[in-house]
Amino acid sequence: MKKLSVAIIALMALWIQGMGQSQHTFALGDSAFLLDGHPFQMISGEIHYPRVPREAWRARIQMAKAMGLNTIGTYVFWNVHEPEKGHYEFSGNNDIAEFVKIAKEEGMYVVLRPSPYVCAEWEFGGYPYWLQNEKGLVVRSKDPHYLEAYRNYIHAVGKQLAPLQVNHGGNILMVQIENEYGSYSDDKDYLDINRKMFIEAGFDGLLFTCDPEAAIVNGHLPGLLPAINGQDNPVKVKKLIRENHGGKGPFYIAEWYPAWFDWWGTKHHTVPYQQYLGRLDSVLSAGISINMYMFHGGTTRGFMNGANANDKDPYEPQTSSYDYDAPLDEAGNATEKFMQFRAVIAKHLQPGQTLPEVPAKRGVTTIPAVQLTKSAGIFSLLPAAVKHTTPMTFEDLKQAYGFVLYRTTVDGGKTGLLKINALRDYGIVFVNGKRVGTLDRRLKQDSLQVTLPKGKVRLEILVENLGRINFGPYLLQNKKGITESVVFGGKELKGWEMYSLPFSSVPVVKAGKAGVNEPVLREGSFKVNKVGDTYLDMSQWGKGVVWVNGHNLGRYWEVGPQQTVFVPAEWLKQGENSIAVLELIKTEVQVVRGVDHAILDEVK
Repeated sequence: MKKLSVAIIALMALWIQGMGQSQHTFALGDSAFLLDGHPFQMISGEIHYPRVPREAWRARIQMAKAMGLNTIGTYVFWNVHEPEKGHYEFSGNNDIAEFVKIAKEEGMYVVLRPSPYVCAEWEFGGYPYWLQNEKGLVVRSKDPHYLEAYRNYIHAVGKQLAPLQVNHGGNILMVQIENEYGSYSDDKDYLDINRKMFIEAGFDGLLFTCDPEAAIVNGHLPGLLPAINGQDNPVKVKKLIRENHGGKGPFYIAEWYPAWFDWWGTKHHTVPYQQYLGRLDSVLSAGISINMYMFHGGTTRGFMNGANANDKDPYEPQTSSYDYDAPLDEAGNATEKFMQFRAVIAKHLQPGQTLPEVPAKRGVTTIPAVQLTKSAGIFSLLPAAVKHTTPMTFEDLKQAYGFVLYRTTVDGGKTGLLKINALRDYGIVFVNGKRVGTLDRRLKQDSLQVTLPKGKVRLEILVENLGRINFGPYLLQNKKGITESVVFGGKELKGWEMYSLPFSSVPVVKAGKAGVNEPVLREGSFKVNKVGDTYLDMSQWGKGVVWVNGHNLGRYWEVGPQQTVFVPAEWLKQGENSIAVLELIKTEVQVVRGVDHAILDEVK
């Protein structure tokens, strides 16, 4: 009997496990999605796993469920998963499979968007920098070099995520190929190659494309569902999709924008929730599925922000805060927009269905004023030089992000115009170690008058990559650093030394001093009695980067609108914490002050 009981228990355990892994069908009906043959309306919100600490993924997904969402949308970011060619990263904050599994544990479905190009206000639109070192490679094309790199990547992603599709017992409902391709080109053969590669990688469920209204004809692939971005008039949405899908649905708004993102030097973008309530209600009433972009923006940490640029507007690098004026704010708390959207969604629940309680607001703490007692001038942090006749780009140096210091020696005793051709993106010019000016690509600055003292003069230019362009016609013009030449007084300067400063980790700094106006790395520590979310007020500083406990929290810049840097509770610890600040401009500032709220609306 004991043996029989053990066997029965084991069989029951297997049956329960099988229930959790049971396969489902997800298909296209004429007017609705069909989950296991029954109409299913996706009410989805976009969350990007790299923009949220791994430790907070579950909390963010629970907030989405509390607002009434049943699905999470996310891109998959090539440059975080293959930072160097053939080197794959799917652990820590890059563990996309775990993100999807957590969503399933919370009863949420996922729409996966692993297109190699994501846009997303993300560095190079998600492409890894090293693609630019592949000779002749042309992104978003049938170029064989690109397709080979793309195929390797999507197969690596498939190993992680294809088993998590609903038709394999997971919770991924459908998978997007390419991304707003119609805004870029119209090659249907290229799109079909995308489709085939996704299937080869194991994505054998439902595939779709998405495009804005004006680009849907160019960007959809016959046979796949053409989703629409940025249009929420139910009549127009249904008309557009029917016209491009054989007169049928279902109807899906893949990107519905409840607000917008920020870039440096412009006001913080906000849109009142009142403008969206009726539109959300009408979309849901019409049975249209929807994905809010963004439900929660989070933070673009490190050097991963992208930039916009076109022939009309200047280069516009985006801020590290990706608050987006979304329903869930940068720290993961419900906003009034969240509560109002929740009330609209509640009107469309199925009989007997109720919404979970909204989780309590996250705890906050305030960091006291911190004196950064250790410092090192940037010239003391230089590695060995790489020498070349002409300036080398970041890509030439096999460097993805951060800074490069360019150094040469010139004959002095003269005044002239120093011109840096194709500076990408922000440069600080030094003469014999003294700062003499800055150049900013945003402002179309590439030259300044310089007076050189007599004798041999050391000329240095510290160049920052402010983010590769993520959208538009210039994806193939994304090399960084000094990408052409440096001319002084009409004569090209030769004989350069390049020093890579990627700041992929924080250097250890011993107590010391920096030169006058020399960019400086300052370090210190602070104690926290109670761990909670907090912000660092950087409004008295100039321009730079902040690390706390080794985590690169992103950039700050006095031009605004972002004046604070968000520090998530998950990356603090009770007791002593370390902080480091790389300051480029106001090098005399030594104190960092904490604040309990974001400051996102100051432009200087």
